[in-house]
Amino acid sequence: MGRILIKNAKVVNEGKVFETDILIKDDYIEKIEAGLSDSNAKTVDVSGNYILPGVIDDQVHFREPGLTHKGNIESESRAALAGGITTFMEQPNTNPQTTTIEKLEEKFSVASKASYANYSFLFGGTNDNLEELKKLDPKSCSGVKLFLGSSTGNMLVDNEEVLEKIFRNTELVISTHCEDEGTIRRNLEHYKNQFGDAIPIKYHPIIRSEQACYLSSSKAIALAKKTGARLHVFHLSTGKETNLFTNDIPLEQKKITAEVCIHHLWFSDVDYDTKGTLIKWNPAVKTANDRAQLWDALLDDRIDVIATDHAPHLLEEKDNAYTKAPSGGPLVQHALPAMLQKHKEGKISLEKLVEKMCHNPAKLFDIEKRGYVKEGFFADLVEVDLNSKWEVKKANILYKCGWSPFEGVTFDSKVKRTFINGHLAYENSGFSKEKHAKRLTFNR
Repeated sequence: MGRILIKNAKVVNEGKVFETDILIKDDYIEKIEAGLSDSNAKTVDVSGNYILPGVIDDQVHFREPGLTHKGNIESESRAALAGGITTFMEQPNTNPQTTTIEKLEEKFSVASKASYANYSFLFGGTNDNLEELKKLDPKSCSGVKLFLGSSTGNMLVDNEEVLEKIFRNTELVISTHCEDEGTIRRNLEHYKNQFGDAIPIKYHPIIRSEQACYLSSSKAIALAKKTGARLHVFHLSTGKETNLFTNDIPLEQKKITAEVCIHHLWFSDVDYDTKGTLIKWNPAVKTANDRAQLWDALLDDRIDVIATDHAPHLLEEKDNAYTKAPSGGPLVQHALPAMLQKHKEGKISLEKLVEKMCHNPAKLFDIEKRGYVKEGFFADLVEVDLNSKWEVKKANILYKCGWSPFEGVTFDSKVKRTFINGHLAYENSGFSKEKHAKRLTFNR
């Protein structure tokens, strides 16, 4: 352990940008003040670059166990660190699924040895594991995940009675994937009758439609209001859904919150012509008008969090007919650069970006001492250079699957350094040989 002195930083934190130095001692930020000096510290001069809190990604699929040909905790957390993401929450639809306390702790055991970034996992609710869910220690993981649209194995929760019991029997945040399965099945059958398996990809947002999303989201919200549950709706994709959420109270007082993902803020249905199944996600990327309304809701605080839903697949898996091509794509390495690009375009301020990617996930999930640049907090920090152009190419992609939907895009901003728990873990495309990640703890 040791001391690091970051000099000449422009810190973005709690709605302000200010010039200062940061002294790190062991895992923590010890002092934030201009003109600091410490002869015992390693000095890192960031020369006026911006220092942000480490990004907290509340929704990733790192594919371990059981699907590790696509990615694993080690490979994808390493890519995350290069993208300025210092903390992730991984989803339960692995193989086997994370639907027992035993399988949850097995994941934590793997991450303790393999992960480059701080970690927690969501516990998966099913139609038949309510008793196991009741045994869950609220401090043991980040929350509960429910799939209200089709997913791996038996993770679709479609038993109305069980669903209400889950909502009534946990104090943890319930994060939901909201798409109405009946609507999707009817739409899919309609297009399969016309095209067989070779349905043109442009019909994906019509099959997984606005109606499918809205029906499911509105139903989940109604149930949360009825039961008093703490609900977080993952990856909004439609403008219509944004009107289900409120911005009239602070996040800390909200019982019902929402997230939007990078791909729904960046792409629209016109991109299917060039990207094809590479941008096939569930929920689907929809219209430019939907995208504009998602941006509006993000900026006026009806949407609380930006995440990735990082979900890698091999190119040969993606390169299939519509019904056989899996949904999902890799994003953790490029999420922050993509949002910084939107900042450069005047779409979002740095302060708002940090609020949605760093502060709010920490608040929403009650994460202890992370998500801020504050004295006494863990030193999870990201240095970004807003004037360093680079193109996304296969040669610089770190995902195990080896591709990105951003290939060919030139970003104006670059992650230069990432600090995790007081250690310089990533610097100018190089990684520390040691891992310094920690299991998340919670103020609950």
